[in-house]
Amino acid sequence: MKKFIRDFGAYLGGVLVLIAPGGFAFAADAARVFRAGAATSNITPPLGAGIVGNFEVPPATHIHDELHVRCLALDDGTTRLVFAIVDNVGVNREVFDEAKRRIHGLTGVPTGHLLMSATHTHSATSAGGANRIALRDGTAGPGPALDEYQTFLVQRIVDGVRRALNNLEPARLAWGAGQVPQHVFNRRWRLKDGQSVVNPFGGQDRALMNPGSSRTDLAEPAGPTNPEVQFLSVQSTGGRPIALLANYWLHYVGGVPSGHISADYFGVFADRLRELLGADRQDVPFVGLLANGPCGDVNNIDIRAAARKYAPYEKIKLVADDLAREVVRVQRTLAYRDWVELKAAQTELVLQTRRPTPALVARAEQVRARPATVSPVHRLEKIYAERTLTARDWPDTISVVLQAFRIGELAVAAIPFETFTETGLAIKAASPFPATFTIELANGSYGYLPTPRQHELGGYETWLGTNRVEVGAAPKIEAAIQGLLRKLE
Repeated sequence: MKKFIRDFGAYLGGVLVLIAPGGFAFAADAARVFRAGAATSNITPPLGAGIVGNFEVPPATHIHDELHVRCLALDDGTTRLVFAIVDNVGVNREVFDEAKRRIHGLTGVPTGHLLMSATHTHSATSAGGANRIALRDGTAGPGPALDEYQTFLVQRIVDGVRRALNNLEPARLAWGAGQVPQHVFNRRWRLKDGQSVVNPFGGQDRALMNPGSSRTDLAEPAGPTNPEVQFLSVQSTGGRPIALLANYWLHYVGGVPSGHISADYFGVFADRLRELLGADRQDVPFVGLLANGPCGDVNNIDIRAAARKYAPYEKIKLVADDLAREVVRVQRTLAYRDWVELKAAQTELVLQTRRPTPALVARAEQVRARPATVSPVHRLEKIYAERTLTARDWPDTISVVLQAFRIGELAVAAIPFETFTETGLAIKAASPFPATFTIELANGSYGYLPTPRQHELGGYETWLGTNRVEVGAAPKIEAAIQGLLRKLE
């Protein structure tokens, strides 16, 4: 056969080109088959566990809707890529690392080809461990044992990925983008020149998160928003929906009663998408996935509009429905491809952690010792005094995973922080690919990632204890992601 090819033809781009004696050429398909599969795993915690996402941690008293890990596997015949999107506010690196280790051992998929992220629902229990060790040590390797929920979560992620791989079938895919600007607003406001507000450390900030609409000292939003919803749509070769992975840059919606477990708008979007597409949830199951994008400074509250009260879950449904309808509208206009090339690249970046100065430590100790009868300079003064003292024990550096996938001409970047929108837009603008989106809180969770310009303004997202890494971390991460994208060209 080799001699036949040498004498009479050649492989060009995966197609066998045969040359007849008279010089006539004809092509024989080399049978490249693209496959995809999807699945979900239920990760709902028991009632009684503490719900995290706010400064208070109420016990779960009701499950409004189940939490899931939603998985999508892609296979171009040579390379496999897997997404696992987890309904949680943020998942520690050691949980994802353990899930990846087990999946690799069971399936052979390289750990660098597994992209795992949290949605950032504020209505789930903690995946941070009993001692929150990953907030202090993000390095890989042996560490304290995972707690009960973390152990359960690892197994369910593994199960979901294995089931998605079990469901692999011949598939075709397309990607596109819609516009849903009405639900994204930069929640940080720059104050008018000369104006400032006190922060929990006794200093002054020139930016304020979630200001009231009645304030007269507001100048303008401190950063941009991204109105796009980008997505990857996957169908069987016969046109049956297999999965749709969307990326929207909106923190979360909320409006969930205290004590309720909920996947927020991420879960409602997945359900609504299935309804609009007329897809099955059982045999073979369609899976909708919504991965959060760089939105550490974005919420769904327009302080310039007339205030309106929403019933519990009402706004969640509104946002999810608008998003799903726009995705389906665009999806119906797309041309699908039978095969695209898959690639992955990954690196580890070492970042300095922020440490409190001796003056900050001394002030925190004074605040902690004050009697309750003393009025604080800020309502969160004592909370951030405790965070300041905790920060003394952080390691000097942490190592974080940065990742990028290529799916044809679509690129997907992954960052383990609550990333600001301007960083995501900069990555998109400089990408060598026609379409690029970024998933935040991927492969770990290390708090907020303001840009240096935002650090200068101050505000909640920049405070020590909310932000944990060096002021210059965002540009370093942006540069590293761009390097990964260039490797995938």
